[in-house]
Amino acid sequence: MSHPARRQPFAVSLLLSAMLLSGSALAAVTDQEIFQDPKNPQQIVTNGLGVQGQRYSPLATLNTDNVKELRPVWAFSFGGEKQRGQQAQPMVKDGVMYLTGSYSRVFAVDARTGKKLWQYDARLPDDIRPCCDVINRGVALYGDLVYFGTLDAKLVALNKDTGKVVWSKKVADHKEGYSISAAPMVINGKLITGVAGGEFGVVGKISAYDPKNGELLWTRPTVEGHMGYVYKDGKAIENGISGGEAGKTWPGDLWKTGGAAPWLGGYYDPETNLLLFGTGNPAPWNSHLRPGDNLYSSSRLALNPDDGSIKWHFQSTPHDGWDYDGVNELISFNYKEGGKDIKAAATADRNGFFYVLDRTNGKFIRGFPFVDKITWASGLDKDGRPIYNEAGRPGAPGSEAKGGSVFVAPAFLGAKNWMPMAYNQDTGLFYVPSNEWGMDIWNEGIAYKKGAAFLGAGFTIKPLNEDYIGVLRAIDPKTGKEVWRHKNYAPLWGWVLTTKGNLVFTGTPEGFLQAFNAKTGEKVWEFQTGSGVLGSPITWEMDGEQYVSVLSGWGGAVPLWGGEVAKRVKDFNQGGMLWTFKLPKELVAKR
Repeated sequence: MSHPARRQPFAVSLLLSAMLLSGSALAAVTDQEIFQDPKNPQQIVTNGLGVQGQRYSPLATLNTDNVKELRPVWAFSFGGEKQRGQQAQPMVKDGVMYLTGSYSRVFAVDARTGKKLWQYDARLPDDIRPCCDVINRGVALYGDLVYFGTLDAKLVALNKDTGKVVWSKKVADHKEGYSISAAPMVINGKLITGVAGGEFGVVGKISAYDPKNGELLWTRPTVEGHMGYVYKDGKAIENGISGGEAGKTWPGDLWKTGGAAPWLGGYYDPETNLLLFGTGNPAPWNSHLRPGDNLYSSSRLALNPDDGSIKWHFQSTPHDGWDYDGVNELISFNYKEGGKDIKAAATADRNGFFYVLDRTNGKFIRGFPFVDKITWASGLDKDGRPIYNEAGRPGAPGSEAKGGSVFVAPAFLGAKNWMPMAYNQDTGLFYVPSNEWGMDIWNEGIAYKKGAAFLGAGFTIKPLNEDYIGVLRAIDPKTGKEVWRHKNYAPLWGWVLTTKGNLVFTGTPEGFLQAFNAKTGEKVWEFQTGSGVLGSPITWEMDGEQYVSVLSGWGGAVPLWGGEVAKRVKDFNQGGMLWTFKLPKELVAKR
């Protein structure tokens, strides 16, 4: 397929390559650029198309009228046998795209041609312990460096022009079960990351580093009872115990192996100067071993970015007995109600409820189910606390090999898992990738052993419907109304992007990148990428044309943990491709 519009940028690409080879650095990423990212469609330098994570693009050249003309212009293969799940969001800066692949790899690609500029492969030990596939969800850009986390729990800083290592820092011990899969972020000159590993009885934490050299600036444990620290001149200074003291909501010593890993990373709200993170499941899964609310597991946390102190929390699933991690993104947005401006934040939880919070103090505003079937709770009280259905909690093991099994919905993989939703500033709607499934779950006896799985539960996931599991939903956060839905046979496991052009993009395990009318839900375009689309679609403007890119490569938790659901996806091919599309300039001129 010939595209005349690609001829002119060829000289630019040669110039770019010459600059890289000669060592001439491209422009550094500044704090101002990070905060202005949503308003600058020529680049993408934040995970979420803005520090608030709305995943909304102001570009409208591509819209529901002309999206049918969107066509591929280049594709880049990750190569080798390291395919598995590709779940990253690419970044774009000065005509270069930066992205991660499975097995802790980083690539820099010419955004005009798809030519690889450099590649970095982390040297991973044989005994890494990732819970849910060997995935990575992206990089952070700042100054002249590219940052990412590895499956053996390191932070690595690479020169963005050459891919050479500038510094590498051990964040935690992978032999204890720690890893990093989320993209880090840079806020006001601090490089911030969480950790994964809740299934291994780790202690979750969020930490900030100096982006120039990797020196630790502060660390905040996300399990009640552990001390936080700030660091000055390399010395640790106590900064208060998370929760004030140990053992308030944990029995015995279980707070020492409490999980609550903030494994998805977080976002930042400039209006309140707060980091907004979610935390994962408490450990072990067997809730009968740890009576109490088990703070700060399955929660949303607001932290001071200067020292990591917790300013407020909201726990979506106290005393979690179903692995309903609370890590799902908390997205800041504003709306008017009763003549007042409301500074809100919304999250679609794994437990099946959609929450709207006051992001200035964490207070519950409203909550409602966003999936068709929830059995573990009958609703939420006035403070947003779940009203438990005790018959929906798996039984205690006792003397038998396992406790009583129960069927509950949603399944532990969640009404919505890690894949971020998007908020459209024009429609006022959230676009939520969700799944309709349930599980048989039972508890078992378990004892903690460093580096070993710390579950104390068994499960089998089952679809709730014959013809679909995945549902892309448009939800009004002010009313709880579902405005439209689009069903998908396999589970949805990819990010969502929305644009001012009235479009919503997402992918399917069947391999399609799809676009929908943001107001009506009509599917207006799709393209078969050859493998499941789990990555984040992005869109940006270059040389006067609007581009769309996405990673393709099936994998992740569903084929590993999916039980009966895995049968629906067992024949899907793995892959490792970066696809880029554009709306040709000559077609825009004809509008």
